[in-house]
Amino acid sequence: MNLATGIRETSSLRRQKPLVLEVRDELERMILGGEVPAGERLNEYTLAAQMGVSRAPVREAARSLERDGLVTTVANQGVFVRKLSTEDALEIYDLRAMIAGYLCARVAERADDATLADLRDRVSRMERAIEKDDEDTYFEENLAFHDQIAEAADSGRSTSLYISLGKEARLLRLRVLSGKEALLASNAGHDKIVSAIGKRDPEAARLEGTKHHLNGKRRLLETL
Repeated sequence: MNLATGIRETSSLRRQKPLVLEVRDELERMILGGEVPAGERLNEYTLAAQMGVSRAPVREAARSLERDGLVTTVANQGVFVRKLSTEDALEIYDLRAMIAGYLCARVAERADDATLADLRDRVSRMERAIEKDDEDTYFEENLAFHDQIAEAADSGRSTSLYISLGKEARLLRLRVLSGKEALLASNAGHDKIVSAIGKRDPEAARLEGTKHHLNGKRRLLETL
């Protein structure tokens, strides 16, 4: 399926999901999948032609991605896929590690059985994705797992900060969540977090949440 077909499948789909959001999702997929590499300029004309849309929704989609930290606008030059410096990347991991520990501890204190079952189910889905060598599905389930913990913590500012930092961390996906060994290590961390939450042990959950993100930082350092 080409981009234009994918964007314009049916008019009913458009009514369900605004065109700008369709274009935004496609651009995000291309960026996170490495089709548009870090530092490359987003060419409105080319992208609009590929997707079979006008330039306006491409422009609006780019603005949305800029708010999420995935692209950046350079005056008089255009919009570029954001290229995180090593310092920025390491800081993001450190901040997420600290906040994640706090959020996991809160979830351990308040999670109900339904939340716990959902988290265990996500770990199982990620395990199946690894078995199928389906990195894209693993990545989506991984994001959903961490967002679900953040939301279950119901911690206002900490939750929003964590989710916001997570959007920037997505730019590092191909460096830290690529290859079966990395995915197995990542999901082992998820399993330990859920186990600690299931035991209603806030301190153990804090430790595992923090450790999981610091392990991601370690994998990033190994790629430098």
